[in-house]
Amino acid sequence: MSLESVKAHFKQWNRENDIMEFNTSSATVELAAEAIGVEPARIAKTLSFRGEENAILVVAAGDAKIDNKKFRHTFGFKARMLSSEEVLEQTGHAIGGVCPFGLRNTLDIYLDISMKRFATLFPACGSTNSAIELSCEEILEYSGAEGWVDVCKGWEHADVGEEEGLTNISK
Repeated sequence: MSLESVKAHFKQWNRENDIMEFNTSSATVELAAEAIGVEPARIAKTLSFRGEENAILVVAAGDAKIDNKKFRHTFGFKARMLSSEEVLEQTGHAIGGVCPFGLRNTLDIYLDISMKRFATLFPACGSTNSAIELSCEEILEYSGAEGWVDVCKGWEHADVGEEEGLTNISK
């Protein structure tokens, strides 16, 4: 059902046939990178957090980790991840297939600048064995994201304008 909602979502751009489905699991960054044949950093992972009112999603490069201090500074509250049940309830996607497309509920979506160093990335498509190759601009457009944030650590900032185009949502 979740993969179907993502396919329906991409239909508006004629991109539903670009979704790749694998015979093996792509439920983790490492498994997705192996299934696609790319470095793990190019997997666009979607992280789900408790927001002040609704859940928020942060899409980041596969090698990036949430920086609690940056997260709190950007959003004004502590980073608390949703439980697997809450993720399914909020997004309509089970853990391992969570993506910012074809969501059950309208959620605030933010893109971390860790992804900007790649021409294309591979977000999941609602199932534990799917992905699609998209540019950062396409991820922004197709997800309806609020904008770019800098809330991750563990990756290099090389060639990424740290302040360029960042969404300021601090309270």
